[in-house]
Amino acid sequence: MLFAAGFGSRMGALTKDRPKPLIEVGGKPLIDHALDLANAAGIQKTVVNLHYLGAQIAQHLQGRSILLSWETDKILETGGGLKAALPLLGSGPVLTLNTDAVWSGQNPLRQLLTAWDPVEMDALLLLLPADKALGHSGNGDFLLAPQGRISRANGAKSPIYLGAQIIKTESLSAITETVFSLNRLWDIAIANNRAFGVIHQGGWCDVGRPEGIALAESLNV
Repeated sequence: MLFAAGFGSRMGALTKDRPKPLIEVGGKPLIDHALDLANAAGIQKTVVNLHYLGAQIAQHLQGRSILLSWETDKILETGGGLKAALPLLGSGPVLTLNTDAVWSGQNPLRQLLTAWDPVEMDALLLLLPADKALGHSGNGDFLLAPQGRISRANGAKSPIYLGAQIIKTESLSAITETVFSLNRLWDIAIANNRAFGVIHQGGWCDVGRPEGIALAESLNV
């Protein structure tokens, strides 16, 4: 699942009449960077959620074998968006990827698939130390234990979540709200000692602000 429903308000005037996933980095829209990663990883089914200026994204994706999950009335956030898309995604674990970042090095989805162990894991998040993440401001998100389990953290050098993961969806049925963050699922997995992380083998840049475009292009995309 690709998350593409947000307002992109941090982009300022760039998203006044264009959705953030269609902003170009290196001559290619952000959503196409994400789709190239999914295609290279051999993903057979892709769902994209839409809200803000979603018709533009739908038109851009026209003719491709991509399913659209429309959030018509309101943005459902990442957790709510994933829950709403389950009828399209089907059963089983889901790979999710944000569309506002650019990657170098290993394909992040392939890296997750290689490290995924459904016997031990309910969630596997791709991480990078905060001081190595281009375009990122703020502290880290998680502590990463030697065996790969994660717990919450707020340290400057702690790894941050890069917007790519594999997650089981069964716990979504216990959440009654329609609008909520993926943090709800992570907290459940952490409490059950079934949340894991893996460090991305490559570079990553957040393209959430205008200055992130040039930073991302420095990754030679």
